[in-house]
Amino acid sequence: MTSFLPFMFAEKHNFAKPNDSRALHLMTKCAQIVMKELEDIVIAYGQSDEYSFVFKRKSNWFKRRASKFMTHVASQFASSYVFYWRDYFEDQPLLYPPGFDGRVIVYPSNQTLKDYLSWRQADCHINNLYNTVFWALVQQSGLTPVQAQERLQGTLAADKNEILFSEFNINYNNEPLMYRKGTVLIWQKVGEVTTKEVKLPAEMEGKKMEMTRTRTKPVPLHCDIIGDAFWKEHPEILDEDS
Repeated sequence: MTSFLPFMFAEKHNFAKPNDSRALHLMTKCAQIVMKELEDIVIAYGQSDEYSFVFKRKSNWFKRRASKFMTHVASQFASSYVFYWRDYFEDQPLLYPPGFDGRVIVYPSNQTLKDYLSWRQADCHINNLYNTVFWALVQQSGLTPVQAQERLQGTLAADKNEILFSEFNINYNNEPLMYRKGTVLIWQKVGEVTTKEVKLPAEMEGKKMEMTRTRTKPVPLHCDIIGDAFWKEHPEILDEDS
């Protein structure tokens, strides 16, 4: 399942180009809220203006009605986007409510699912490389968008990397992983430290003590999911019994 943010929304709200870290972190926050609400989601992947959510193979949420899956995820995502907007865009007011759409796809095998997620991450790399060069040409070289598009027409990845390095001293491999790889959300155990006041016998006043407890939360990773290493490290995601 994937939620999309309309392109014009980003334009109206002055998103930074080629990437706005505030917007990407907000999208990830919304995806985490969705996962906490629907714990049958085993993994999510986000890049740019979209997020994909993978449910357990044997999930019986909403009696497996596709329309319920789609509407619940899209509505939860959209409401979270509005609710948490000010946490990430302190100086940019929300001009109008955002809209998200979605679709439900059933994949017949784990390999097909991995191929889908690999495609989304490959798409992230291709689009980000292009956008990084495109906006460097526009913002730093003064080309118009049409001129930048013409300059890049027919270029390969190696050509784009060369333009970035030779003309702008940018090594694409040093760009943030979140931009190049996207964001993977998986469930992991996280230790949380809280302060609690404890009153001991024979003491009038309580003492504040730090206590650590372990919780399972959707944790963001910026890593490769195209190769086998990730899936071997996290076999529980595609567990046949899930």
